[in-house]
Amino acid sequence: MIQATGLVKRFADRKRGAVVALDGVSFEARGGEIFGLLGPNGAGKTTMLRVLATILRPTGGTATIGGADVVREPERVRGLIGFTSGDMGQYGRLTPRESLEFFARLNGLEGARLKSRVGEVMDRFGISEYAAAKIDKLSTGMKQKVAIARTVVHDPPVLILDEPSSGLDVPSARMIEEFIVSAKKSGKCVLLSTHIMEEAEYLCDRIGVVNHGKLMAVGTMEELRQSTGKQRLREVFLALLGLSPNGQEATA
Repeated sequence: MIQATGLVKRFADRKRGAVVALDGVSFEARGGEIFGLLGPNGAGKTTMLRVLATILRPTGGTATIGGADVVREPERVRGLIGFTSGDMGQYGRLTPRESLEFFARLNGLEGARLKSRVGEVMDRFGISEYAAAKIDKLSTGMKQKVAIARTVVHDPPVLILDEPSSGLDVPSARMIEEFIVSAKKSGKCVLLSTHIMEEAEYLCDRIGVVNHGKLMAVGTMEELRQSTGKQRLREVFLALLGLSPNGQEATA
């Protein structure tokens, strides 16, 4: 469902000059799979997700979603994906119901189908009780549920989720995890970026580790364990970054 080949993204920075955020990244993510992206802050994960979501245009390389090219066919790509990121703002004066109906209409839902789907998604994420409240008045966890609900209201085959459980309490994070697992079981392709090692180890079928814009390794947990000689994902991750368990650069 997702195919990236040699993706490059450069930015011009007044202080640092040319910044290479993505440096020849290639990978694929399949339907019925949760593909995890791990990396330190500034590694290039969010840039990669934004390129795939057609928010940023790559400097080089290619990427397709469901066969649609992210540069040549952005409108088609947007119809195939649900994208959520922690820094994507909410419309605070709207209610959850109004927000979901708005995003449903943007994605072509109308009439009875729109009403039915909005109600279904609100029930799924436990926000029906707050359907008429202003989003500005909701808790952080409830706002995040609304953000993810609007991402999936049109039932896209590909989900691109940038730290969807960041800052949530345990029950709310568990609900998000259960939804991600159910999306996989229904055949969706889920691309998940997270800093939570336990979440990645529990959810992901395969994991890619990104650092300095490069994809350092891709594999199942067992494959990554074998390649590093480590067992816990935290230790696997540090080994792939060339760091010791205390966060210092490893030495030979």
